[in-house]
Amino acid sequence: MAVLDSLLKNRIITGFIIGALAFSCILLGGKFLLALLVIFIAVASKEYSDILKNKGFLPFYKVILITSISMVLISASGYDNLLALVLLAGTITSFLAVLFRGRQPYIANVATTILGFLIAWMPCHVCLIRQMGADVSLFNITFKQGLYFLLFIFFVIMFTDIAAYYFGVKFGKHKLSPVISPKKTVEGALAGGICAVIAGIIIGLLVGISLYHSIVLALIVTVMAQLGDLSESLIKRDAGVKDSGHSLPGHGGFLDRADSYLFSVPVAYYYIKYFMLTGLNFHNISDLIEKVINVICG
Repeated sequence: MAVLDSLLKNRIITGFIIGALAFSCILLGGKFLLALLVIFIAVASKEYSDILKNKGFLPFYKVILITSISMVLISASGYDNLLALVLLAGTITSFLAVLFRGRQPYIANVATTILGFLIAWMPCHVCLIRQMGADVSLFNITFKQGLYFLLFIFFVIMFTDIAAYYFGVKFGKHKLSPVISPKKTVEGALAGGICAVIAGIIIGLLVGISLYHSIVLALIVTVMAQLGDLSESLIKRDAGVKDSGHSLPGHGGFLDRADSYLFSVPVAYYYIKYFMLTGLNFHNISDLIEKVINVICG
Protein backbone atom coordinates (compact mmCIF):
# COMPACT_ATOMS: atom_id res chain seq x y z
CA MET A 1 0.00 0.00 0.00
CA ALA A 2 2.83 2.38 0.87
CA VAL A 3 4.46 1.62 -2.48
CA LEU A 4 1.23 2.43 -4.33
CA ASP A 5 0.84 5.69 -2.38
CA SER A 6 4.43 6.63 -3.26
CA LEU A 7 3.86 5.88 -6.95
CA LEU A 8 0.65 7.91 -6.97
CA LYS A 9 2.41 10.79 -5.22
CA ASN A 10 5.23 10.75 -7.79
CA ARG A 11 2.67 10.63 -10.60
CA ILE A 12 0.76 13.63 -9.23
CA ILE A 13 3.88 15.72 -8.59
CA THR A 14 5.41 14.93 -11.98
CA GLY A 15 2.12 15.52 -13.76
CA PHE A 16 1.71 18.91 -12.07
CA ILE A 17 5.23 20.04 -12.95
CA ILE A 18 5.02 18.91 -16.57
CA GLY A 19 1.52 20.32 -16.93
CA ALA A 20 2.52 23.69 -15.46
CA LEU A 21 5.59 23.86 -17.70
CA ALA A 22 3.61 22.99 -20.85
CA PHE A 23 0.84 25.42 -19.91
CA SER A 24 3.36 28.24 -19.37
CA CYS A 25 5.06 27.59 -22.71
CA ILE A 26 1.71 27.56 -24.51
CA LEU A 27 0.83 30.92 -22.96
CA LEU A 28 4.21 32.49 -23.71
CA GLY A 29 4.47 31.00 -27.21
CA GLY A 30 7.39 31.91 -29.47
CA LYS A 31 10.80 30.61 -28.47
CA PHE A 32 9.48 29.14 -25.20
CA LEU A 33 6.98 26.90 -26.96
CA LEU A 34 9.53 26.04 -29.64
CA ALA A 35 12.14 25.07 -27.01
CA LEU A 36 9.62 22.81 -25.26
CA LEU A 37 8.71 21.06 -28.51
CA VAL A 38 12.33 20.57 -29.60
CA ILE A 39 13.19 19.01 -26.22
CA PHE A 40 10.16 16.76 -26.46
CA ILE A 41 11.08 15.66 -29.98
CA ALA A 42 14.68 14.88 -29.06
CA VAL A 43 13.73 12.74 -26.07
CA ALA A 44 10.60 11.15 -27.56
CA SER A 45 12.43 10.20 -30.78
CA LYS A 46 15.12 8.46 -28.71
CA GLU A 47 12.46 6.64 -26.69
CA TYR A 48 10.76 5.53 -29.89
CA SER A 49 14.03 4.24 -31.37
CA ASP A 50 14.83 2.32 -28.17
CA ILE A 51 11.35 0.75 -28.10
CA LEU A 52 11.74 -0.50 -31.68
CA LYS A 53 15.17 -1.98 -30.88
CA ASN A 54 13.41 -4.30 -28.43
CA LYS A 55 11.52 -5.64 -31.43
CA GLY A 56 14.72 -6.18 -33.40
CA PHE A 57 14.32 -3.13 -35.65
CA LEU A 58 16.99 -0.48 -36.13
CA PRO A 59 15.41 2.87 -37.04
CA PHE A 60 17.93 5.66 -37.70
CA TYR A 61 17.58 8.01 -34.75
CA LYS A 62 19.66 10.81 -36.30
CA VAL A 63 17.54 10.82 -39.46
CA ILE A 64 14.36 10.89 -37.35
CA LEU A 65 15.74 13.66 -35.13
CA ILE A 66 16.98 15.94 -37.93
CA THR A 67 13.82 15.52 -40.02
CA SER A 68 11.52 16.00 -37.02
CA ILE A 69 13.25 19.11 -35.70
CA SER A 70 13.29 20.57 -39.22
CA MET A 71 9.53 20.04 -39.44
CA VAL A 72 8.89 21.86 -36.18
CA LEU A 73 11.24 24.75 -37.00
CA ILE A 74 9.50 25.23 -40.35
CA SER A 75 6.06 25.11 -38.72
CA ALA A 76 7.09 27.62 -36.06
CA SER A 77 8.42 29.92 -38.79
CA GLY A 78 5.08 29.90 -40.60
CA TYR A 79 6.32 28.04 -43.69
CA ASP A 80 4.13 24.98 -43.20
CA ASN A 81 3.77 24.69 -46.99
CA LEU A 82 7.34 23.29 -46.95
CA LEU A 83 6.48 20.39 -44.63
CA ALA A 84 5.86 18.05 -47.55
CA LEU A 85 9.35 18.85 -48.88
CA VAL A 86 10.92 18.00 -45.51
CA LEU A 87 8.98 14.73 -45.36
CA LEU A 88 10.15 13.87 -48.88
CA ALA A 89 13.79 14.62 -48.00
CA GLY A 90 13.50 12.59 -44.79
CA THR A 91 11.96 9.63 -46.62
CA ILE A 92 14.70 9.60 -49.28
CA THR A 93 17.37 9.94 -46.58
CA SER A 94 15.86 6.99 -44.71
CA PHE A 95 16.27 4.78 -47.78
CA LEU A 96 19.82 6.05 -48.36
CA ALA A 97 20.77 5.42 -44.73
CA VAL A 98 19.58 1.82 -44.92
CA LEU A 99 21.04 1.38 -48.39
CA PHE A 100 24.56 2.42 -47.43
CA ARG A 101 24.76 1.85 -43.67
CA GLY A 102 21.82 -0.33 -42.76
CA ARG A 103 21.49 -3.89 -41.54
CA GLN A 104 18.71 -6.42 -41.79
CA PRO A 105 15.72 -6.21 -41.69
CA TYR A 106 15.98 -3.53 -44.40
CA ILE A 107 12.28 -2.95 -45.10
CA ALA A 108 11.38 -2.75 -41.42
CA ASN A 109 14.26 -0.36 -40.68
CA VAL A 110 13.20 2.01 -43.46
CA ALA A 111 9.54 1.80 -42.44
CA THR A 112 10.19 2.39 -38.73
CA THR A 113 12.47 5.33 -39.49
CA ILE A 114 9.77 6.99 -41.58
CA LEU A 115 7.15 6.16 -38.94
CA GLY A 116 9.34 8.01 -36.45
CA PHE A 117 8.68 11.27 -38.33
CA LEU A 118 5.09 11.11 -37.13
CA ILE A 119 6.32 11.86 -33.61
CA ALA A 120 6.98 15.39 -34.89
CA TRP A 121 3.60 15.62 -36.58
CA MET A 122 1.98 16.54 -33.27
CA PRO A 123 4.44 19.32 -32.32
CA CYS A 124 4.11 20.80 -35.81
CA HIS A 125 0.39 21.21 -35.32
CA VAL A 126 0.87 22.74 -31.89
CA CYS A 127 2.86 25.49 -33.60
CA LEU A 128 0.32 25.79 -36.41
CA ILE A 129 -2.64 26.06 -34.03
CA ARG A 130 -0.83 28.68 -31.91
CA GLN A 131 -0.57 30.89 -35.03
CA MET A 132 -4.19 30.44 -36.18
CA GLY A 133 -7.02 32.94 -36.37
CA ALA A 134 -7.34 36.66 -35.90
CA ASP A 135 -5.55 38.83 -33.38
CA VAL A 136 -7.34 39.16 -30.03
CA SER A 137 -6.51 41.29 -27.01
CA LEU A 138 -6.75 40.57 -23.30
CA PHE A 139 -5.38 42.85 -20.56
CA ASN A 140 -3.69 44.92 -23.29
CA ILE A 141 -1.84 41.79 -24.50
CA THR A 142 -2.36 40.90 -28.16
CA PHE A 143 -2.12 37.30 -29.32
CA LYS A 144 -3.53 35.00 -31.97
CA GLN A 145 -6.89 33.32 -31.48
CA GLY A 146 -5.02 30.03 -31.75
CA LEU A 147 -3.95 30.40 -28.12
CA TYR A 148 -7.58 29.87 -27.10
CA PHE A 149 -7.79 26.76 -29.26
CA LEU A 150 -4.62 25.30 -27.71
CA LEU A 151 -5.86 25.99 -24.19
CA PHE A 152 -9.16 24.33 -25.12
CA ILE A 153 -7.33 21.21 -26.34
CA PHE A 154 -4.99 21.23 -23.31
CA PHE A 155 -7.81 21.27 -20.75
CA VAL A 156 -10.05 18.83 -22.63
CA ILE A 157 -7.22 16.28 -22.73
CA MET A 158 -6.38 16.94 -19.09
CA PHE A 159 -9.99 16.25 -18.02
CA THR A 160 -10.11 13.20 -20.29
CA ASP A 161 -7.03 11.71 -18.63
CA ILE A 162 -8.07 12.54 -15.06
CA ALA A 163 -11.66 11.32 -15.42
CA ALA A 164 -10.71 8.17 -17.34
CA TYR A 165 -8.11 7.26 -14.72
CA TYR A 166 -10.29 8.02 -11.68
CA PHE A 167 -13.54 6.44 -12.88
CA GLY A 168 -11.66 3.53 -14.41
CA VAL A 169 -10.03 2.72 -11.07
CA LYS A 170 -13.21 3.26 -9.04
CA PHE A 171 -15.93 1.84 -11.29
CA GLY A 172 -14.22 0.09 -14.21
CA LYS A 173 -15.47 -3.44 -14.83
CA HIS A 174 -15.40 -3.93 -18.61
CA LYS A 175 -12.00 -3.96 -20.32
CA LEU A 176 -11.66 -1.53 -23.22
CA SER A 177 -8.79 -3.36 -24.90
CA PRO A 178 -7.69 -6.35 -22.80
CA VAL A 179 -4.76 -7.35 -25.01
CA ILE A 180 -3.31 -3.90 -25.73
CA SER A 181 -4.01 -2.06 -22.47
CA PRO A 182 -5.53 -4.28 -19.75
CA LYS A 183 -5.99 -1.47 -17.20
CA LYS A 184 -8.20 0.71 -19.42
CA THR A 185 -11.94 0.21 -19.08
CA VAL A 186 -15.06 1.13 -21.02
CA GLU A 187 -16.39 2.96 -17.96
CA GLY A 188 -13.22 5.02 -17.71
CA ALA A 189 -13.27 5.88 -21.42
CA LEU A 190 -16.92 6.98 -21.30
CA ALA A 191 -16.35 9.04 -18.15
CA GLY A 192 -13.33 10.66 -19.76
CA GLY A 193 -15.39 11.55 -22.82
CA ILE A 194 -18.29 12.99 -20.81
CA CYS A 195 -16.03 15.09 -18.58
CA ALA A 196 -14.11 16.26 -21.65
CA VAL A 197 -17.30 17.54 -23.29
CA ILE A 198 -18.38 19.33 -20.08
CA ALA A 199 -14.93 20.92 -19.83
CA GLY A 200 -15.08 21.86 -23.51
CA ILE A 201 -18.44 23.61 -23.10
CA ILE A 202 -17.18 25.61 -20.09
CA ILE A 203 -13.90 26.59 -21.74
CA GLY A 204 -15.72 27.38 -24.99
CA LEU A 205 -17.99 29.82 -23.15
CA LEU A 206 -14.96 31.48 -21.56
CA VAL A 207 -13.01 31.96 -24.80
CA GLY A 208 -15.89 32.61 -27.18
CA ILE A 209 -16.27 29.29 -29.03
CA SER A 210 -19.86 28.46 -29.98
CA LEU A 211 -21.68 25.69 -28.15
CA TYR A 212 -21.88 23.53 -31.28
CA HIS A 213 -18.16 23.77 -32.06
CA SER A 214 -17.26 23.35 -28.37
CA ILE A 215 -19.12 20.03 -28.20
CA VAL A 216 -17.88 18.71 -31.56
CA LEU A 217 -14.28 19.79 -30.97
CA ALA A 218 -14.28 18.33 -27.44
CA LEU A 219 -15.62 15.01 -28.78
CA ILE A 220 -12.96 14.95 -31.50
CA VAL A 221 -10.17 15.73 -29.03
CA THR A 222 -11.25 13.22 -26.36
CA VAL A 223 -11.78 10.36 -28.85
CA MET A 224 -8.48 11.02 -30.62
CA ALA A 225 -6.68 11.41 -27.29
CA GLN A 226 -7.82 7.99 -26.13
CA LEU A 227 -6.99 6.43 -29.52
CA GLY A 228 -3.51 7.98 -29.36
CA ASP A 229 -3.02 6.50 -25.90
CA LEU A 230 -4.08 3.05 -27.10
CA SER A 231 -1.93 3.30 -30.23
CA GLU A 232 1.20 4.02 -28.22
CA SER A 233 0.29 1.13 -25.92
CA LEU A 234 0.01 -1.09 -29.00
CA ILE A 235 3.58 -0.27 -30.04
CA LYS A 236 4.92 -0.86 -26.52
CA ARG A 237 2.97 -4.10 -26.12
CA ASP A 238 4.25 -5.43 -29.44
CA ALA A 239 7.82 -4.49 -28.49
CA GLY A 240 7.47 -6.03 -25.02
CA VAL A 241 8.10 -2.89 -22.96
CA LYS A 242 5.96 -1.36 -20.21
CA ASP A 243 6.97 2.29 -20.54
CA SER A 244 8.57 4.32 -23.32
CA GLY A 245 11.25 5.51 -20.89
CA HIS A 246 12.03 6.40 -17.30
CA SER A 247 12.49 10.16 -17.51
CA LEU A 248 9.26 11.11 -15.71
CA PRO A 249 8.63 9.46 -12.30
CA GLY A 250 5.16 7.94 -12.14
CA HIS A 251 4.55 8.46 -15.87
CA GLY A 252 7.34 6.58 -17.65
CA GLY A 253 8.73 8.49 -20.61
CA PHE A 254 7.89 11.57 -22.65
CA LEU A 255 5.89 9.51 -25.15
CA ASP A 256 3.83 8.06 -22.31
CA ARG A 257 2.97 11.55 -21.12
CA ALA A 258 2.20 13.01 -24.56
CA ASP A 259 0.53 10.08 -26.34
CA SER A 260 -2.91 11.67 -25.89
CA TYR A 261 -1.78 14.57 -28.11
CA LEU A 262 -0.40 12.52 -31.02
CA PHE A 263 -3.72 12.20 -32.86
CA SER A 264 -5.87 14.80 -31.13
CA VAL A 265 -3.83 17.91 -31.97
CA PRO A 266 -3.54 17.29 -35.75
CA VAL A 267 -7.20 16.29 -36.11
CA ALA A 268 -8.29 19.29 -34.03
CA TYR A 269 -6.15 21.56 -36.22
CA TYR A 270 -7.90 20.47 -39.41
CA TYR A 271 -11.34 20.73 -37.83
CA ILE A 272 -10.58 24.26 -36.61
CA LYS A 273 -9.05 25.27 -39.92
CA TYR A 274 -11.71 23.91 -42.27
CA PHE A 275 -14.89 23.98 -40.18
CA MET A 276 -14.44 26.76 -37.62
CA LEU A 277 -12.34 29.37 -39.43
CA THR A 278 -13.04 28.95 -43.14
CA GLY A 279 -16.69 27.94 -43.06
CA LEU A 280 -16.37 24.55 -44.73
CA ASN A 281 -19.60 22.62 -44.33
CA PHE A 282 -21.11 19.33 -45.38
CA HIS A 283 -22.41 20.87 -48.60
CA ASN A 284 -18.83 21.74 -49.58
CA ILE A 285 -17.75 18.20 -48.72
CA SER A 286 -20.49 16.67 -50.90
CA ASP A 287 -19.33 18.89 -53.78
CA LEU A 288 -15.75 17.69 -53.22
CA ILE A 289 -16.81 14.03 -53.21
CA GLU A 290 -18.80 14.59 -56.40
CA LYS A 291 -15.77 16.13 -58.13
CA VAL A 292 -13.53 13.23 -57.04
CA ILE A 293 -16.07 10.73 -58.40
CA ASN A 294 -16.23 12.62 -61.69
CA VAL A 295 -12.43 12.50 -61.98
CA ILE A 296 -12.34 8.77 -61.27
CA CYS A 297 -15.16 8.01 -63.68
CA GLY A 298 -13.67 10.25 -66.35
